[in-house]
Amino acid sequence: MDQSNRYAALDLKEEDLIAGGRHILVAYKMKPKAGYGYLEAAAHFAAESSTGTNVEVCTTDEFTKGVDALVYLIDEASEEMRIAYPIELFDRNITDGRMMLVSFLTLAIGNNQGMGDIEHAKMYDFYVPRRVIELFDGPSKDISDLWRILGRPLQDGGYIAGTIIKPKLGLRPEPFAHAAYQFWLGGDFIKNDEPQGNQVFAPMKKVMPLVYDAMKRAMDETGEAKIFSANITADDHYEMVARGEYVLETFGPDADKVAFLVDGYVGGPGMITTARRYFPNQYLHYHRAGHGAVTSPSAKRGYTAYVLAKMSRLQGASGIHVGTMGYGKMEGDKDDRAIAYIIERDSYTGPAYHQAWYGMKPTTPIISGGMNALRLPGFFENLGHGNVINTAGGGSYGHIDSPAAGAKSLRQAYECWKAKADPIEWAKEHPEFARAFASFPGDADKLYPGWREKLGSHQ
Repeated sequence: MDQSNRYAALDLKEEDLIAGGRHILVAYKMKPKAGYGYLEAAAHFAAESSTGTNVEVCTTDEFTKGVDALVYLIDEASEEMRIAYPIELFDRNITDGRMMLVSFLTLAIGNNQGMGDIEHAKMYDFYVPRRVIELFDGPSKDISDLWRILGRPLQDGGYIAGTIIKPKLGLRPEPFAHAAYQFWLGGDFIKNDEPQGNQVFAPMKKVMPLVYDAMKRAMDETGEAKIFSANITADDHYEMVARGEYVLETFGPDADKVAFLVDGYVGGPGMITTARRYFPNQYLHYHRAGHGAVTSPSAKRGYTAYVLAKMSRLQGASGIHVGTMGYGKMEGDKDDRAIAYIIERDSYTGPAYHQAWYGMKPTTPIISGGMNALRLPGFFENLGHGNVINTAGGGSYGHIDSPAAGAKSLRQAYECWKAKADPIEWAKEHPEFARAFASFPGDADKLYPGWREKLGSHQ
């Protein structure tokens, strides 16, 4: 049935909806299936996302109609559809009255993703008013807390050189801890790779004490603080809490140097919120493994990586992986810097909406996926700053000399960019960075043609 008379109001102005502060606005790219009109399909989408049914029902009253989701803008040529959702539609906690991301997702990309008259629909931006910002947790810790631990300035404390224990699976406890020690002799931050947890060949209760011992030895040897991001992902709330509590107990007096990694896409919003609320003193590291199933440009349903990052800040992620913006191995391009800007700035104009965060703590961009020292100067130039965590697995353990040298080469790449220096000239005075050219010759050939002749004996 055509529901456009009830669930569409194309005379509504976006600026009025924003000024009113009573709606969450969502922008989609939507295409109806052949044989369906655009407005009719859009109205059906809004109905299914809110108060509608496929037939008239006797239980609908005037109040119900007052919380209808309304299509307020369509452009069939560009597949643009925007819907205004009254705040009252969304489920609220009975314990503290706060909003929950699962309710937002249930409505905004719920049953409407499977309707027979919709070819595809993908959320590419959303806007939340100040009242909604106030009703989400937001991060409890941010990158400034890591800078403090590392002895850095709390403003513009700069690049955090990190890695991922490689190989991602297959290391037993002793080799795992030794790999951590080797990197920490030169770097700052180590994270579990996303599948690492409590495998039978590497039980958490054997691995974690050895990792803490490696951290203490590396701190003693370098005189620098170190940080470990431990994976506490689990299906069950109690298992996640048990893992987190065990890790904190193990690291004891250095528990402030522990972050908690959570696979937030496969685990879902409940897992992120559980970690955020139960462990508010720990940096919450959102790993987005699996997100490409819906965020990839080749996927026409779901939502984009920009939307995922924006939602992570509302939930309280301290940091989230944002890809490498075309500079690493993962899908993406230079314009993906918008994904970093929306989570780290207090306001930003995205692809559809300008979003103010009203002082909510920022979420750190975490850069991971095929990065090494040679790729970093261009990455920083594109992003415009280096206030990120970079977890370079192959870029560290693939360095020709050692993981510690790999870590130092990453730091030197950042310093090179900060100094606006020519990387070839910089390499002549920084041996670990110079050896990165020999370590990653394919990248060196592509990015710095003629490097062999220019560096000569410095390689």
